[in-house]
Amino acid sequence: MNKKTVKDIDLTGKRVLMRVDFNVPMKDGAVTDDKRIKASLPTIKYVLDQGASLILMSHLGRPKGAGFDPEFSLKAAAEALSKLLGKPVKMAPDCIGPEVEAMAEALKPGHVLMLENVRFHKEEEKNDPEFAKKLAALGQVYVNDAFGSAHRAHASTEGVARFLPAVSGFLMEQELEYLGRATLNPERPYVAILGGAKISDKIAVIENLLTKCDRLIIGGGMANTFLAAKGYNMAESLVEPGAIETAKGILAKEGDKLMLPVDAVIGNKAIPETAPQVVAVDKVPAGWSVMDIGPKSVAAFSNVLKGAKLVVWNGPMGVFEDARFAEGTFAVAQVLAASGAITVIGGGDSASAVKKAGVASKMTHVSTGGGASLEFLEGKVLPGVAALNDK
Repeated sequence: MNKKTVKDIDLTGKRVLMRVDFNVPMKDGAVTDDKRIKASLPTIKYVLDQGASLILMSHLGRPKGAGFDPEFSLKAAAEALSKLLGKPVKMAPDCIGPEVEAMAEALKPGHVLMLENVRFHKEEEKNDPEFAKKLAALGQVYVNDAFGSAHRAHASTEGVARFLPAVSGFLMEQELEYLGRATLNPERPYVAILGGAKISDKIAVIENLLTKCDRLIIGGGMANTFLAAKGYNMAESLVEPGAIETAKGILAKEGDKLMLPVDAVIGNKAIPETAPQVVAVDKVPAGWSVMDIGPKSVAAFSNVLKGAKLVVWNGPMGVFEDARFAEGTFAVAQVLAASGAITVIGGGDSASAVKKAGVASKMTHVSTGGGASLEFLEGKVLPGVAALNDK
């Protein structure tokens, strides 16, 4: 990574404005999963240990951009952080304005201020320069540790970097290091696994990964479209008719690199109480849907994964939220946990899957950004990363 980090800049006595990803699940005004808050702690603690004061900003959910809305307040996130840090975290009434400026200027070294949701202002998502300037006026150094929002050119992720010295936090640095391994100079054999429902939103990822990896395993709903492209009748399975020609083109060009399921666990949506069955992928009966990869597919995929030095995984192998169709996804997770390979899990459903399988701690890196990690794997430049100062 050729971007400056918090270690490359003097923070002593400075007011540090830091973008974090506290877009966390809430229920009844309390944080229900503090994983993202915990992920930002190393950078937060480092900044405070350097004798700086800290001003944190984040978005939460999708408020309308029409001012304060209690449903999307970051107050509960500030309280959760305060407990984790063991020190008070002051809550600002807004993210800009005279009162917020006074609170920021009054901060002493070691003190923390949480700004209110930046998306209460419509200018945030428009990356309005004047709004970015007002945010920037609160600090003297800008740190971006919100990889999950780095694919968006918003005022708090990209605009602020034009007005202040801008560096990455440790979480951002870690994300770029491991995802960079998958796209720039991968260890070999390098196996990529893609799953999830659709191929239409992952075509660019498939095409980019095929230029980098040695094998590409495809599971989940997106495998159905490839199997349909091979001429198999997928019955009631999720298939994207509009993507079949694209899938045919990829198969014709890169068929040797691609691995598709050979069998499937199927379910009957019309009669949900019917027990799942295992069939070959070219023998899906009328009225039935592919819901997971079958045992022969698990065995074939496992053989390839056991020899890999680097594995990148984005998207589950089936509808793992339903215990009847979770076996394929969990089996792949277990194989990766025992493989000894560098394992990079690309956020979103894949992160949930390794957590549910109980092996998240055995993965080399679990990304905190689903959309951002996908765009990175596509080979796109992320605006929030590009805006940071080069080393």
